[in-house]
Amino acid sequence: MSDKIPEGNRSARERLAQQREREKGREKRRRTLIVASAVVGVLALAAVVGLIAANAGKDDGGDTASGPAVAPSGAIGEDALTVPVGAADAPSTLTIWEDFRCPVCAQFETAFKDTITELADDGQVKVEYHLATIIDGNLGGTGSLRAANAAACAQDAGKFAAYHDVLFANQPPEPDDAYGKNSRLIELAGEVEGLDTPGFRSCVEDGEHDSWVKKSDTAFREGGFQGTPTVLLNGESVFPSKGDEQISPENLKKWVAAANKGKKPGTATPSTPADGSSAPADPSSAPAS
Repeated sequence: MSDKIPEGNRSARERLAQQREREKGREKRRRTLIVASAVVGVLALAAVVGLIAANAGKDDGGDTASGPAVAPSGAIGEDALTVPVGAADAPSTLTIWEDFRCPVCAQFETAFKDTITELADDGQVKVEYHLATIIDGNLGGTGSLRAANAAACAQDAGKFAAYHDVLFANQPPEPDDAYGKNSRLIELAGEVEGLDTPGFRSCVEDGEHDSWVKKSDTAFREGGFQGTPTVLLNGESVFPSKGDEQISPENLKKWVAAANKGKKPGTATPSTPADGSSAPADPSSAPAS
Protein backbone atom coordinates (compact mmCIF):
# COMPACT_ATOMS: atom_id res chain seq x y z
CA MET A 1 0.00 0.00 0.00
CA SER A 2 1.33 3.40 -0.88
CA ASP A 3 2.04 5.89 1.98
CA LYS A 4 1.52 8.84 -0.31
CA ILE A 5 -1.38 11.18 0.43
CA PRO A 6 -3.70 11.61 -2.53
CA GLU A 7 -3.39 15.05 -4.08
CA GLY A 8 -7.02 15.93 -3.35
CA ASN A 9 -6.70 15.04 0.33
CA ARG A 10 -3.43 16.99 0.65
CA SER A 11 -5.04 20.11 -0.76
CA ALA A 12 -8.01 19.76 1.59
CA ARG A 13 -5.69 19.41 4.59
CA GLU A 14 -3.64 22.40 3.54
CA ARG A 15 -6.77 24.49 3.18
CA LEU A 16 -7.93 23.34 6.61
CA ALA A 17 -4.56 24.23 8.15
CA GLN A 18 -4.62 27.65 6.52
CA GLN A 19 -8.13 28.23 7.78
CA ARG A 20 -7.07 27.33 11.30
CA GLU A 21 -4.15 29.78 11.13
CA ARG A 22 -6.50 32.52 9.97
CA GLU A 23 -8.86 31.74 12.85
CA LYS A 24 -5.96 31.91 15.32
CA GLY A 25 -4.99 35.30 13.94
CA ARG A 26 -8.54 36.59 14.23
CA GLU A 27 -8.77 35.28 17.80
CA LYS A 28 -5.50 36.99 18.75
CA ARG A 29 -6.70 40.29 17.31
CA ARG A 30 -10.03 39.89 19.07
CA ARG A 31 -8.32 39.38 22.45
CA THR A 32 -6.10 42.38 21.87
CA LEU A 33 -9.14 44.54 21.16
CA ILE A 34 -10.89 43.20 24.26
CA VAL A 35 -7.92 44.09 26.47
CA ALA A 36 -7.61 47.56 24.95
CA SER A 37 -11.33 48.16 25.34
CA ALA A 38 -11.17 46.98 28.95
CA VAL A 39 -8.44 49.52 29.76
CA VAL A 40 -10.46 52.35 28.21
CA GLY A 41 -13.57 51.10 29.98
CA VAL A 42 -11.83 51.05 33.37
CA LEU A 43 -10.59 54.59 32.90
CA ALA A 44 -14.00 55.81 31.79
CA LEU A 45 -15.63 54.10 34.78
CA ALA A 46 -12.91 55.57 36.97
CA ALA A 47 -13.89 59.07 35.92
CA VAL A 48 -17.53 58.41 36.80
CA VAL A 49 -16.61 56.95 40.18
CA GLY A 50 -14.35 59.91 40.87
CA LEU A 51 -17.18 62.31 40.02
CA ILE A 52 -19.55 60.51 42.40
CA ALA A 53 -16.90 60.52 45.12
CA ALA A 54 -16.24 64.23 44.78
CA ASN A 55 -19.92 65.14 44.79
CA ALA A 56 -20.66 62.87 47.73
CA GLY A 57 -17.88 64.42 49.74
CA LYS A 58 -18.82 68.06 49.20
CA ASP A 59 -21.32 68.15 52.06
CA ASP A 60 -19.63 65.72 54.39
CA GLY A 61 -19.27 68.32 57.16
CA GLY A 62 -15.76 67.15 57.91
CA ASP A 63 -12.98 69.13 59.47
CA THR A 64 -11.82 72.24 57.70
CA ALA A 65 -8.28 73.54 57.72
CA SER A 66 -7.44 75.34 60.95
CA GLY A 67 -4.29 76.36 62.74
CA PRO A 68 -0.91 76.91 61.12
CA ALA A 69 -0.47 74.90 57.94
CA VAL A 70 3.11 73.61 57.98
CA ALA A 71 4.06 72.98 54.36
CA PRO A 72 6.53 70.21 53.56
CA SER A 73 9.99 71.08 52.30
CA GLY A 74 10.07 72.21 48.69
CA ALA A 75 6.31 72.76 48.41
CA ILE A 76 5.50 75.53 45.94
CA GLY A 77 2.64 77.59 44.57
CA GLU A 78 -0.24 79.42 46.25
CA ASP A 79 -0.27 78.60 49.98
CA ALA A 80 2.57 76.12 49.22
CA LEU A 81 0.03 73.39 48.43
CA THR A 82 1.92 71.87 45.50
CA VAL A 83 4.49 69.07 45.71
CA PRO A 84 6.68 69.27 42.58
CA VAL A 85 8.41 66.31 40.94
CA GLY A 86 10.73 66.66 37.94
CA ALA A 87 12.63 69.51 36.34
CA ALA A 88 11.33 72.87 37.52
CA ASP A 89 11.94 74.37 34.06
CA ALA A 90 10.23 71.59 32.08
CA PRO A 91 8.21 73.03 29.17
CA SER A 92 4.93 71.42 30.28
CA THR A 93 3.20 70.93 33.62
CA LEU A 94 1.16 67.86 34.57
CA THR A 95 -1.09 68.65 37.54
CA ILE A 96 -2.49 65.68 39.47
CA TRP A 97 -4.99 65.73 42.34
CA GLU A 98 -5.15 62.43 44.23
CA ASP A 99 -6.42 60.75 47.39
CA PHE A 100 -4.36 57.84 48.72
CA ARG A 101 -7.54 55.90 49.62
CA CYS A 102 -9.07 56.45 46.18
CA PRO A 103 -9.10 53.19 44.16
CA VAL A 104 -9.49 55.10 40.90
CA CYS A 105 -6.28 56.98 41.68
CA ALA A 106 -4.52 53.66 42.23
CA GLN A 107 -5.80 52.43 38.85
CA PHE A 108 -4.53 55.60 37.21
CA GLU A 109 -1.12 55.22 38.87
CA THR A 110 -0.86 51.57 37.82
CA ALA A 111 -1.60 52.48 34.20
CA PHE A 112 0.46 55.69 33.95
CA LYS A 113 3.21 55.64 36.58
CA ASP A 114 5.94 54.49 34.20
CA THR A 115 4.89 56.95 31.49
CA ILE A 116 4.76 59.90 33.88
CA THR A 117 8.13 58.94 35.38
CA GLU A 118 9.65 58.73 31.91
CA LEU A 119 8.28 62.11 30.88
CA ALA A 120 9.50 63.72 34.10
CA ASP A 121 12.94 62.08 33.93
CA ASP A 122 13.33 63.26 30.33
CA GLY A 123 12.56 66.85 31.34
CA GLN A 124 9.36 66.91 29.28
CA VAL A 125 6.99 67.62 32.17
CA LYS A 126 7.07 68.95 35.68
CA VAL A 127 4.55 67.01 37.77
CA GLU A 128 2.65 68.97 40.41
CA TYR A 129 0.92 66.78 42.97
CA HIS A 130 -1.98 67.96 45.14
CA LEU A 131 -3.55 65.86 47.89
CA ALA A 132 -7.21 65.47 48.81
CA THR A 133 -9.10 63.50 51.47
CA ILE A 134 -12.54 62.91 49.94
CA ILE A 135 -12.73 59.20 50.85
CA ASP A 136 -12.44 60.01 54.55
CA GLY A 137 -15.48 62.24 54.13
CA ASN A 138 -17.43 59.65 52.17
CA LEU A 139 -16.67 56.48 54.14
CA GLY A 140 -15.38 57.77 57.46
CA GLY A 141 -11.96 57.14 58.92
CA THR A 142 -8.73 59.08 58.61
CA GLY A 143 -6.68 57.07 56.12
CA SER A 144 -6.68 59.74 53.42
CA LEU A 145 -5.48 62.37 55.88
CA ARG A 146 -2.94 60.18 57.63
CA ALA A 147 -1.46 58.91 54.35
CA ALA A 148 -1.27 62.42 52.90
CA ASN A 149 0.50 63.66 56.02
CA ALA A 150 2.96 60.76 55.77
CA ALA A 151 3.58 61.59 52.10
CA ALA A 152 4.30 65.19 53.11
CA CYS A 153 6.73 63.86 55.72
CA ALA A 154 8.38 61.86 52.95
CA GLN A 155 8.65 65.07 50.94
CA ASP A 156 10.59 66.58 53.85
CA ALA A 157 13.10 63.77 53.34
CA GLY A 158 13.22 64.28 49.57
CA LYS A 159 11.47 60.95 48.97
CA PHE A 160 7.90 61.92 48.09
CA ALA A 161 7.76 60.27 44.66
CA ALA A 162 9.03 56.89 45.85
CA TYR A 163 6.75 56.81 48.92
CA HIS A 164 3.80 58.05 46.84
CA ASP A 165 4.25 55.03 44.57
CA VAL A 166 4.54 52.64 47.54
CA LEU A 167 1.30 53.94 49.05
CA PHE A 168 -0.65 53.35 45.85
CA ALA A 169 0.97 49.96 45.24
CA ASN A 170 -0.12 48.82 48.72
CA GLN A 171 -3.50 50.59 48.83
CA PRO A 172 -6.03 48.66 50.96
CA PRO A 173 -9.62 48.07 49.77
CA GLU A 174 -11.58 51.33 49.82
CA PRO A 175 -13.72 50.52 52.91
CA ASP A 176 -10.61 49.39 54.83
CA ASP A 177 -9.14 52.34 56.73
CA ALA A 178 -5.75 50.65 57.14
CA TYR A 179 -3.97 53.89 56.29
CA GLY A 180 -5.60 55.44 59.33
CA LYS A 181 -2.93 53.65 61.38
CA ASN A 182 0.39 55.47 61.55
CA SER A 183 2.10 52.16 62.27
CA ARG A 184 1.11 50.89 58.81
CA LEU A 185 2.38 54.04 57.12
CA ILE A 186 5.69 53.78 58.98
CA GLU A 187 5.92 50.10 58.06
CA LEU A 188 5.55 50.96 54.36
CA ALA A 189 8.28 53.58 54.69
CA GLY A 190 10.63 50.62 55.08
CA GLU A 191 10.14 49.97 51.35
CA VAL A 192 11.79 53.31 50.51
CA GLU A 193 15.51 53.31 51.14
CA GLY A 194 16.51 55.74 53.87
CA LEU A 195 13.00 56.98 54.67
CA ASP A 196 12.25 55.16 57.93
CA THR A 197 14.11 57.49 60.27
CA PRO A 198 13.29 58.94 63.70
CA GLY A 199 12.52 62.27 62.02
CA PHE A 200 10.04 60.67 59.61
CA ARG A 201 8.40 58.65 62.38
CA SER A 202 8.01 61.71 64.56
CA CYS A 203 6.54 63.71 61.66
CA VAL A 204 3.99 60.96 60.98
CA GLU A 205 3.05 60.35 64.62
CA ASP A 206 2.71 64.06 65.38
CA GLY A 207 0.62 64.79 62.29
CA GLU A 208 3.02 67.62 61.49
CA HIS A 209 1.40 68.41 58.14
CA ASP A 210 -2.24 67.63 59.01
CA SER A 211 -3.41 71.24 58.71
CA TRP A 212 -1.55 71.58 55.41
CA VAL A 213 -3.35 68.48 54.08
CA LYS A 214 -6.71 69.86 55.21
CA LYS A 215 -5.97 73.17 53.51
CA SER A 216 -5.09 71.27 50.33
CA ASP A 217 -8.37 69.35 50.52
CA THR A 218 -10.26 72.62 50.95
CA ALA A 219 -8.56 73.96 47.83
CA PHE A 220 -9.66 70.83 45.97
CA ARG A 221 -13.29 71.21 47.03
CA GLU A 222 -13.32 74.90 46.16
CA GLY A 223 -11.54 74.39 42.85
CA GLY A 224 -14.53 73.07 40.92
CA PHE A 225 -12.84 69.76 40.15
CA GLN A 226 -14.95 66.72 39.22
CA GLY A 227 -13.22 64.05 41.30
CA THR A 228 -9.99 62.23 41.91
CA PRO A 229 -7.85 61.72 40.08
CA THR A 230 -7.98 65.08 38.35
CA VAL A 231 -5.25 65.30 35.72
CA LEU A 232 -4.43 68.51 33.86
CA LEU A 233 -1.82 69.06 31.15
CA ASN A 234 -0.90 72.74 31.11
CA GLY A 235 -4.23 73.50 32.76
CA GLU A 236 -6.35 71.40 30.37
CA SER A 237 -8.14 68.31 31.64
CA VAL A 238 -6.83 65.10 30.05
CA PHE A 239 -8.58 62.50 32.23
CA PRO A 240 -10.41 60.46 31.13
CA SER A 241 -10.01 62.13 27.74
CA LYS A 242 -8.73 65.14 25.87
CA GLY A 243 -11.20 66.23 23.25
CA ASP A 244 -12.34 63.10 21.42
CA GLU A 245 -9.31 61.03 22.41
CA GLN A 246 -9.26 58.72 25.43
CA ILE A 247 -6.23 59.00 27.65
CA SER A 248 -3.63 56.26 27.27
CA PRO A 249 0.13 56.13 27.82
CA GLU A 250 0.66 56.60 24.08
CA ASN A 251 -1.77 59.50 23.83
CA LEU A 252 -0.33 61.22 26.89
CA LYS A 253 3.13 61.10 25.32
CA LYS A 254 1.69 62.40 22.06
CA TRP A 255 -0.09 65.30 23.79
CA VAL A 256 3.05 66.26 25.69
CA ALA A 257 5.15 66.08 22.51
CA ALA A 258 2.70 68.37 20.73
CA ALA A 259 2.68 70.85 23.62
CA ASN A 260 6.48 70.83 23.77
CA LYS A 261 7.17 71.14 20.05
CA GLY A 262 10.14 73.41 19.49
CA LYS A 263 10.88 73.71 23.23
CA LYS A 264 13.93 72.44 25.09
CA PRO A 265 13.57 69.84 27.85
CA GLY A 266 13.96 71.01 31.40
CA THR A 267 17.09 70.33 33.42
CA ALA A 268 16.64 72.21 36.71
CA THR A 269 16.12 70.05 39.77
CA PRO A 270 13.49 71.23 42.30
CA SER A 271 14.78 72.07 45.76
CA THR A 272 13.76 69.31 48.17
CA PRO A 273 16.03 69.33 51.24
CA ALA A 274 16.66 65.88 52.66
CA ASP A 275 17.56 67.06 56.15
CA GLY A 276 14.03 66.85 57.52
CA SER A 277 13.64 70.61 57.72
CA SER A 278 10.62 72.46 56.42
CA ALA A 279 12.46 75.35 54.84
CA PRO A 280 10.51 76.52 51.79
CA ALA A 281 12.09 76.28 48.35
CA ASP A 282 11.10 79.83 47.48
CA PRO A 283 9.17 82.74 48.99
CA SER A 284 5.89 81.57 47.48
CA SER A 285 6.10 78.35 49.50
CA ALA A 286 6.11 79.95 52.94
CA PRO A 287 3.69 78.16 55.28
CA ALA A 288 0.22 79.67 55.33
CA SER A 289 -1.46 80.61 58.53
